[in-house]
Amino acid sequence: MEKIRVEVHTHTKYSKDSMLGKYLYLIMLKVRKIDIIAITDHNTIKGGVEYKDFLEKYRIRVIVGEEVFTTKGEIIGLFLEKEILAGLSPEETIKEIKEQNGIVYIPHPYDEKRYRTVLPVEEIEKNIEDIDIIECHNGRNIREEFSIKQEEIANRYNKLKMVGSDAHIFFELGRNFNIIKNFSSKEEFLSNLKEIEFSKKSCIQISHQLTKIVRIIKLLLKGEISEVFRVIRKKYKGRK
Repeated sequence: MEKIRVEVHTHTKYSKDSMLGKYLYLIMLKVRKIDIIAITDHNTIKGGVEYKDFLEKYRIRVIVGEEVFTTKGEIIGLFLEKEILAGLSPEETIKEIKEQNGIVYIPHPYDEKRYRTVLPVEEIEKNIEDIDIIECHNGRNIREEFSIKQEEIANRYNKLKMVGSDAHIFFELGRNFNIIKNFSSKEEFLSNLKEIEFSKKSCIQISHQLTKIVRIIKLLLKGEISEVFRVIRKKYKGRK
């Protein structure tokens, strides 16, 4: 059966820290020969819904997803039809994903830099029966040890694994992807992950700085000046 390139955990202009438009998506995915892309914006499915018809005209299939910020950290839902509210507990969020017959995907299960967004291991363990996939490498890991720890967590619980791109900037698209047999259903997708190959690349460090700049620009455009100062103070404090 034909093997395809699948990139998951990506962001669009509908995330607070990305300005990625659909034409840049199209160009980069075509250049890097990605066949299927999972769009998982922060706390919304708007990007996946809007980009789906456009990209599929050019034979790039789209999985609609969402990276949901729960009370304990982030959880991704794949193959979603309805938006899931942020701020629910991990259990409630997983229940919402499952009620849509979606797939529960745990992004960056270890990351010292982005610890506020990491779902703690205790929460993974507590909900392990309902978790389908654990990310074993994130394209934005600033250290190799983060990828090692992520793989260890996925292996510890004997879960299906995928490499997550976490692309926010155009040049990040198509760098970290998965190679699997083609599929025509969610069930076949999960089954084919048992024989997966990974294409991993290390983080382009400047991407983190660029997303901070993007976030500030978006806040300025919305007139949220106090929030801009909060973000800048937080960044300055982190450097001390």
